[in-house]
Amino acid sequence: MDLLIEPLSAAAFAPFGQVIEVSDMARHFTINAGFAERYHDLARVDVASAGGRPQISIFRARPRSLPMALILLERHPLGSQAFMPLSQLPYLVVVAPPADASRPDLARLRCFAAGPGQGVNYAAGTWHHPLLALQAECDFLVVDRGGAASDHNCDEFALDGLDLWLAVGPNTPESFSSQSVA
Repeated sequence: MDLLIEPLSAAAFAPFGQVIEVSDMARHFTINAGFAERYHDLARVDVASAGGRPQISIFRARPRSLPMALILLERHPLGSQAFMPLSQLPYLVVVAPPADASRPDLARLRCFAAGPGQGVNYAAGTWHHPLLALQAECDFLVVDRGGAASDHNCDEFALDGLDLWLAVGPNTPESFSSQSVA
């Protein structure tokens, strides 16, 4: 099955979390004596479950090539996980709602093309593929849940043998369908 790449928008991504971006749709106001604009409260950081705490990390993603087979989905049941790219490179976001308490609903799997300046915040329990950088190695600032080593906050679901592929389709943004990827 080919999973088509669609543009990332706040409305389309809402069932899975929030899009983090500078937008006129976001509440924003001038601060610092007029020398900065604050885009306020862009995502719901949800990390307090079971005594969790917020933590900030940097993830470095290696580039992938299209077309590519999807191999794994994961979710974090105890907290949200936000990714903000530190480069101006596009990347892909693959998500699925839960089918039940232990597996994703693969019939409702979606792939979004995140453009420069767009981050995502996965709501707690959202199934997602690990980072999908395309053109080059890409760093992401990550805000997620820290806690005790014994906390179980990562479930994985293997997609081996399911023949799920990312493919360029008619609604794929031009920057993804015409570029040469690594």
